[in-house]
Amino acid sequence: MIKILPSVTEQELIAGCQKAESKAQKCLYERFASPMYGVCLRYLKNQMDAEEALLNGFMKVYQNIDRFEGKGSFEGWVRRIMVNEALGFLRKKESLYLSVEDDHIQVAGSLGADHDLAEGELLDLLRTLPAGYRAVFNLYAIEGYSHKEIADMLNITEGTSKSQLSKARAMLQRRLTGQEAVAS
Repeated sequence: MIKILPSVTEQELIAGCQKAESKAQKCLYERFASPMYGVCLRYLKNQMDAEEALLNGFMKVYQNIDRFEGKGSFEGWVRRIMVNEALGFLRKKESLYLSVEDDHIQVAGSLGADHDLAEGELLDLLRTLPAGYRAVFNLYAIEGYSHKEIADMLNITEGTSKSQLSKARAMLQRRLTGQEAVAS
């Protein structure tokens, strides 16, 4: 039986969850819920949706823990499940292919020290992006996926992924420099 202690190893947690031990599942949730909630919240616009994606993601972690092969980090495996869950939720709630004006985009140069943002401010700014831009930006700039991987995950072309990222960056820069108002 698993004791809920910080000293419980990842392997012990995984083994306990594979045996469907509720204490192991609780300990796994307590260890990973906060960072994984942050992952879900970056993709989804509100806390309730992020919480729902998080809970559904943990159910998938528990149901599929036997599929973790021990290759790479366990946290990375959990993160991928959460990203996929958030993307699935996003697909149901919002169109991933919202388009923004196609005028010539002027990208600002260096933003300077006066544009240092707190994490919460950045998260708020990311939430204002159209769903497709937000998803691609998160997957590429924050999660570190390649454009090929993003294209496969979102069922789009690599060119579309690159274009969405470019437009997301440009929109963020315009908003940071006050060249574009943030839509409420």
